[in-house]
Amino acid sequence: MTTKTYDPVPAKKLAFIGLGVMGYPMAGHLKRAGHSVTVYNRTAAKASQWVAEYGGASAPTPREAARDADIVFACVGNDDDLRSIVLGDQGAFAGMKQGAIFVDHTTASALVARELHAAAQSLGLHFVDAPVSGGQAGAVNGLLTVMCGGDQAAFDAVRPTGMAFARAFTRIGDTGAGQLAKMVNQICIAGLVQGLSEGVAFGMKAGLDMKLVLEVIGKGAAQSWQMDNRGGTMVDNKFDFGFAVDWMRKDLGLCIDESRRNGAALPVTALVDQFYGDVQRMGGGRFDTSSLICRLDGRRGGKA
Repeated sequence: MTTKTYDPVPAKKLAFIGLGVMGYPMAGHLKRAGHSVTVYNRTAAKASQWVAEYGGASAPTPREAARDADIVFACVGNDDDLRSIVLGDQGAFAGMKQGAIFVDHTTASALVARELHAAAQSLGLHFVDAPVSGGQAGAVNGLLTVMCGGDQAAFDAVRPTGMAFARAFTRIGDTGAGQLAKMVNQICIAGLVQGLSEGVAFGMKAGLDMKLVLEVIGKGAAQSWQMDNRGGTMVDNKFDFGFAVDWMRKDLGLCIDESRRNGAALPVTALVDQFYGDVQRMGGGRFDTSSLICRLDGRRGGKA
């Protein structure tokens, strides 16, 4: 982990639910920032590992983890996973005290954000949808970009604490706006990665030194984060750098579903989603998203 400097904020009692590749380091930053943190994970051994590394405590259910917490953070897989840790007798809402805030970092639908916001309001709780961008490296280094939807007062209350794992923590609008902003993010990334894949594959077919080409064009108008961070690894046939194809397809599915509701045209996104399906069928579901190039040059992936 790189050195992260934490702004001084009043210590709070926190819960963190979901200790995957993102949630594990995010919860760690909250503990390192001086907060009291109780974690829950579906696989209890992962929670025990986190406690051994960072301190704090673990709980056997989301309800117990959330008990008496000022803020409950969560980062799980999808809409159904989110409902399962929030609702019901053992869900987080059942354990939260009046006025507590639930902050959801899952990339999920705007519909489930609105559903859970309404459920929280009925119980005297607050809900903020807050998906993140920056990948595993951003989580580890505490440099995530967080896009939030929800009431201004709830956002203002959580932002100073959430900055422990973020470089930007921004309210986009009302409930669901955070999830919609994350969809914009994924739509943009999909097109960028496909264009980069085609460019790298073309250059390699042409016999160019693609490491040199990327270095040169990376100083011009073609430059992007994807080029800087994934262009060279595409050339090296390495696809083990975080965010997996399986998760990208889930996210693009959310984008396409939302486009059917709001009437937006997503022709490139829909096509790239199909291309990621090709990568899955090639056995690359756990490769990172730059593996789009595999379907262009016949490779089946290297180190993934």
